[in-house]
Amino acid sequence: MKKGSGTKAKPSPLVDTRVIYCGDNLEQLKKFPDECVDLIYIDPPFNSNRNYEVFWGEAKEKRAFEDRHASTQAYIDFMRPRCMELARVLKKTGSFYYHCDWHASHYVKVMLDQIFGENNFQSEIIWKRTSSHNDSKRWGHIHDTIFFYGQKGFRWNPVFLGYDEKYLDTFYRYEDEKGKYRLDHIIRSATMGPRPNLCYEYKGYKPEWGWRVIKEKLEALDKEGRVAWSKTGRPYLKRYLSEQKGTPATSLWDDIPPVQAQSDERLGYPTQKPLALLERIIKASSNENDIVLDAFCGCGTALVAAENLGRQWIGIDISPTSCYVMAKRLKDVCHLPQSAAQQLVGKGFIVQNLPQSEERLRKMPPFEFQNWAVNELNGVPNKRKTGDMGIDGWIFLPAAAAPKQRGAATGELSLTDNCYLVQVKQKDKVGRQDIELFEVALKRDNRPRGVMVGFDFTSDALTEIERFYRSEHRLIKAMTVKNILDGDIARTLA
Repeated sequence: MKKGSGTKAKPSPLVDTRVIYCGDNLEQLKKFPDECVDLIYIDPPFNSNRNYEVFWGEAKEKRAFEDRHASTQAYIDFMRPRCMELARVLKKTGSFYYHCDWHASHYVKVMLDQIFGENNFQSEIIWKRTSSHNDSKRWGHIHDTIFFYGQKGFRWNPVFLGYDEKYLDTFYRYEDEKGKYRLDHIIRSATMGPRPNLCYEYKGYKPEWGWRVIKEKLEALDKEGRVAWSKTGRPYLKRYLSEQKGTPATSLWDDIPPVQAQSDERLGYPTQKPLALLERIIKASSNENDIVLDAFCGCGTALVAAENLGRQWIGIDISPTSCYVMAKRLKDVCHLPQSAAQQLVGKGFIVQNLPQSEERLRKMPPFEFQNWAVNELNGVPNKRKTGDMGIDGWIFLPAAAAPKQRGAATGELSLTDNCYLVQVKQKDKVGRQDIELFEVALKRDNRPRGVMVGFDFTSDALTEIERFYRSEHRLIKAMTVKNILDGDIARTLA
C-alpha cells in the first residue's frame, strides 16, 4: 500500500512500528522480540577520523575527538554487540545491509561473517559517492561499501536500470508507430538443433534448423506487426524498448549521486545519504507492509524511503536532535502526523524516550549541561573544565580538516579556521557582559566565528553581538536551548 493510500495493517503483533526510539540502540534492541524485522539497514559511524561524521548529539558514543573509536578494534568492539542484537531480531527470511567505508570495511566484513554466517553473505555493493577526491599520495577514495547478507529464503525483487544512450543508439536503431525497437532472432541456430514441430514453412521461408516458436505463435506475431523481413528475406522479431524492463542492477552503483549542497532533500546533516539509495535497497529486499529497521537512523532517510514505498518502519537514534530533525522531516515530506492515536491505526508516528526538556536541563550539573549543549551541536567538548579560557567546545564544519591533538595531557586540539568556538551559559538570560567575555576569547584565538548557548538573551546581549560583527567582522550566533531542542541547528551550522 503506497503512501497516502490510507490505513496500513499492523504487520506484527510482536513489535510496534512507525516509531522513532531516542536512545542507545543496544539497549532498545534488547527489548525487541526475536525474528520480528524483515529488513535492516544501518549506516553507523565510519571510524573515519573525521569528526563531522559523528552523528548529532550521540552523547554516549561521542567523546573528545582523540578518544572516539581510538582504534579499529575499539570500533569493532562497539559495533559487535549491536550487530549481534540486529541478527537476533532479523527474521529468517530477512536481509541485512551494513553501510561503511574503507577505514574499517575489511574488519567489519569479518565480524559480520561471524555473526550472520559467511554463507549468508550475498553481495558487496560499491556505491560511487563522489567523482573525485584529492589524495596526493594514494588512489583517491570515492566509494562507500554496503555489505548485504540474506538469510535462507530472503526477499528479493530484482531491480532494473535504464539503458545508457550508447546502448540504445547501438541496438534500438529502428522505430515505427509503436516506438523504438531492435531486431532479435526468431529462427533457431545450429547450436540449438532442430525440433520437428518447429521445422515448418511460413510465407515461403523454411529455416534449416526451424523456428523458435510454433506456427500459431508466429502467425499471431506477424499479424501484430512484430515480424520484420530483411532485404535478403530473413525474418526477425521486433522487440520494443517500451516492453523491456531494463538492465539488471549490479553490485556497482554509480548512478546515484550523493546529496549535494543544492539538493532539495539536503538537511545539512553531514553524512546524509540520498533517498534514491535507500529506495533501491528497500525495493529490492522487502515487500509492501514489511518491517524496515534502521538502528542508526540519523536524519531518517531510511524511514522516509520506507514510508514512501508502503513499508512499516522503526528507527533508533541516540541523539535527541536527530530525532527532532527526522520527526520534522516525516511531517514535512511524508505529511505524517506525530500522533499516538494516528500511529495506532497506521496513519501517523510517534517519538519515544526523548530525554530532555528545558526544565530538566536547568537542573543539570553545569559541566554536564555544557557537554550536552556541545554534543547536541555536533561539536567536540573541551575536556578542561578549569582554565578553559572561555571555550567549552568546538564545532568543525564539514569542509574542515581533521583536528590534531596538541597533547594527551591537555586534552586540547589544534584548531583550523573553519570552526566555531562554543561557549555555554546555563542562564535564563545571557547578558552583555557574557558576550563581551566571549568576544575576548574569539579575538585572543583569532577566530572568525562562535556560538553562545543559553536559555535566552537580553536585548543588550543581542545588540552587542551586532556591534561586534560590524566593528570586528567576527560572527557570534546566539543559540537558545529551545533552538537546539526544536532541531533548528542543522541548516544554521551546516
